[in-house]
Formats: sequence, structure tokens, C-alpha cells
Amino acid sequence: MARVKRGVTAHRRHKRLLRAAEGRRGTKSRLVRPAREALLHAMAYAYIGRKQRKRQMRQLWVVRLNAAARQHGLTYGRFINGLKTAGIELDRKVLADIAVRDSVTFSRIVEVARGQ
Repeated sequence: MARVKRGVTAHRRHKRLLRAAEGRRGTKSRLVRPAREALLHAMAYAYIGRKQRKRQMRQLWVVRLNAAARQHGLTYGRFINGLKTAGIELDRKVLADIAVRDSVTFSRIVEVARGQ
């Protein structure tokens, strides 16, 4: 059986790993084992961060809607309940955008929500 030399494969894998770890401090950008650990942690944090970003954006929309609804004399909960009973199916992202950019339209939506 022929001898298998694996230097090229390992070198290519290490090179790809170190290229991905560029910009990190100290040995995390120069040595293979610390670089691999740093990248594994970074990928785990990135995965978690993608989930958290969705939560944080929804939180921001709710805060903006609450502030805008209170300017019109409604709480956030009563505003959303009024929209549901009125049959308005705008999501929080769109409503928050309308509240920030177009106050006239938002005041009309509040009046519809209040009427129910």
C-alpha cells in the first residue's frame, strides 16, 4: 500500500482557518488551535446574535408604537387591541415606520383603532 502524505491538505485547512481569523488579537490570529477556538466561539455568538437582532427590532417597534399611541391618548395594548377588532392587519414594523415618518396617517389609524 502506498504511503499517504497529508501535509498539503492540513496546510490548506490551517491556512483557510487562519485567513478567517485575521484581525484577532495575539495568538488567536497566528496559531491554529487558538484561532479555531476563537472562530468556533465567534460563529456561536453570530448565530445567537441573529436571533437576538430579530427580538431587539420587535422591541424597538413596540417602544415606538407605545410612544406614538400615548401621544394620541392610547396605550400600546389598547391600540393593538383596537386594530385587531377593526380588522387592520398591519404588522408592528410597518406601523412603527408610519408612526415615525407619517404622523397624519398614523393619527388616522389611531382614530380607527379608538372607534372600535
